[in-house]
Amino acid sequence: MDELTIKVRVIPNAHKSSLVGMQDGVLVVRLTAPPVDGKANAALLEFLAEQLKLRKQQVQLKSGQKSRHKVVKVQGIGRAELERLVPPGSED
Repeated sequence: MDELTIKVRVIPNAHKSSLVGMQDGVLVVRLTAPPVDGKANAALLEFLAEQLKLRKQQVQLKSGQKSRHKVVKVQGIGRAELERLVPPGSED
C-alpha cells in the first residue's frame, strides 16, 4: 500500500476550506476551523481525507499539533496521484 509523509501549512479561520496547492514542497490548506482545542487539526485530517478520497483512518497527524506547520502521514495514495489531485498553488 502506498504511504506518503506530507508537509502541510495550515491557514486557520479562512472564509472557506480549500486546498491552495503545493508551494516549495509544502501543501497549503485553508480551513474554516479556528486553531483552538485541536479543532483545526481535526478539521485538517477530515478535509484532507475528503479531498484525497480516502477514509479518515488513512490520514494521521504525525507532528505539529500546536503549529501551522504540520507533518501528515497519508496511506493509500502515491506521490503522482497526490500531485494530480492538488493544484500547483499560488498564494495571493
